[in-house]
Amino acid sequence: MKVEDLYAQLARTQGPKGYYFNADLSLVFDLLESLQINMKRYGYMACPCRLSSGDRGKDRDIICPCVYRAADVAGFGSCYCNLYVSKDWNEGKIKHQFVPERRPPELQF
Repeated sequence: MKVEDLYAQLARTQGPKGYYFNADLSLVFDLLESLQINMKRYGYMACPCRLSSGDRGKDRDIICPCVYRAADVAGFGSCYCNLYVSKDWNEGKIKHQFVPERRPPELQF
């Protein structure tokens, strides 16, 4: 699948849920390409900003969109890797700040 097709597919499904792609399309396309690499490598789209174990069960929490996205976007306007953001974040209505890692250390590899 072309990265542009993945972008369109995810935008269609995630936008209605209130999750938008970062306005920096260069960043977005780099991250989407990394998701596609992880899909080929592991068989699932592991978050490109975290280390994957290669075990789907152990990585369930970091399969994009990860389970931490909702809390990250609610609290910071952006997910950990800045792929998904809120409308206010994209419009500059809220401060762009560092999103701390929420994944518990015992799940990190």
